[in-house]
Order: sequence, then C-alpha cells, then structure tokens
Amino acid sequence: MPTLYVYNNLTNEVERYNKGWNDGMPYVEGRTMTMDEFRGSSCTNTLWTDRRALLAWNQTREAYGAPMPFMFAFKRPWEGGHSGMSQHYAGTAFDVGQTLTAAQRQRIWTAANNTGAWGYVEPLSMTPTWVHMDRRIGTPACAAGYPLLRKGAKGVYVFVLQDLLNALGFTGGGLDGVFGNGVEAAVRRFQAANGITADGVVGCSTWQRLAELGVGVGNTATVNC
Repeated sequence: MPTLYVYNNLTNEVERYNKGWNDGMPYVEGRTMTMDEFRGSSCTNTLWTDRRALLAWNQTREAYGAPMPFMFAFKRPWEGGHSGMSQHYAGTAFDVGQTLTAAQRQRIWTAANNTGAWGYVEPLSMTPTWVHMDRRIGTPACAAGYPLLRKGAKGVYVFVLQDLLNALGFTGGGLDGVFGNGVEAAVRRFQAANGITADGVVGCSTWQRLAELGVGVGNTATVNC
C-alpha cells in the first residue's frame, strides 16, 4: 500500500497516511484528487506534499466550480521530467487542464491567481496547453528554487534533500522529512566530495550541485521505486 507524507505547518509535524491509490487525498474536499492522480506518471509508492498546497487546491477548485483534470503533480527528483529545483519534486505543484479548452484553462488560471493561495501561477503564454500552479514555501536560497535548510528543519524540501542524497549514495537515513543528525552528516559528506564548504547547511551552491547530479539520474541502488 502506498505511503503519503503530509507536512502540517500548524503542528510542525510530518503526518503519515497509508491509503489506496483510488482513495482521496487527505485535506482535499469532495474527493477532487485521488492518490493515483497525485502520483501521476511517477512509479513511486512513497509520496509527500504540504498541507498548504492541498488547501490551495481546495480554494481553486471551489472558485473554478468544476472538475480540474490534471496529468502532472508529484515526481521524485531522480525520476526527472522537470527542471532542477521544480516544485513538482516537493509535491506542491500541479499542471492541470490538459484536456480542457483554452477558455476553461483561462478560467482556472484566473481562479488560481485570484485566490492568492499559490506561490506561483505560471503565465498562460508559457503553458499554452495547461495551467501550472505551485505552492512555494519559504525564501529561495537561489534566485528561484528551494529554501535554505539546516538541522532541525522539517517538511517537503527535506524529503527532496533526502531523496537526492540517497539517489547519489550519500545516505543519511530513510525518508521522513526531518533534517536530523544523519541528514546533516550526509550533507557534509556530499559537500566535501563536491568542493563545497562542508558546513552541513543546504544553501544555493549545495542545492544546485544536488540538482545537477541527482535530478534524472534514474533508479539507483539507494532509492526504491
């Protein structure tokens, strides 16, 4: 049975759910998104997202007032398919409306943009056959991308970090979304091996190198699809 982790910002805890692929996502109202829809084309049985992204979905779905079919949501970074620090790898991005008309996509875009719940709603000129919306969380360490992380952090970006480190052989434990001692040690080893100051803090240079080496590397001995 698949496992879904949801970071709850109200409690600062990572919640774990074991649900079937046809079950609705937690926090999603009216079963407008199933586990399988969220997984999309990923081969994984382990997924993660943030409560705020699911609530943003609810707001947009209510404002649009009709089904929002989608083809792309979650993807693990080593599977590739998106840019280096894509919010799809964090489980907080949705590409919707591929089977709808241009007018319907315009309505979705307007609904998503007007909620103010998303960190970014991509201009339709950049996505002519879909609507991209993502719930970015925190200040990016680079001009765009993921926030700076250090020991004690929790949430979706820690999952991305753990997954990339594991894929590259710098294992610091399993996938739990918690930046503990094992993750910090793995980060230091990765930094030292790549000519980055080994301070255990994941800033712009570390994220860029992780993405360069890990995104799209494929299923390796230290990840499990």
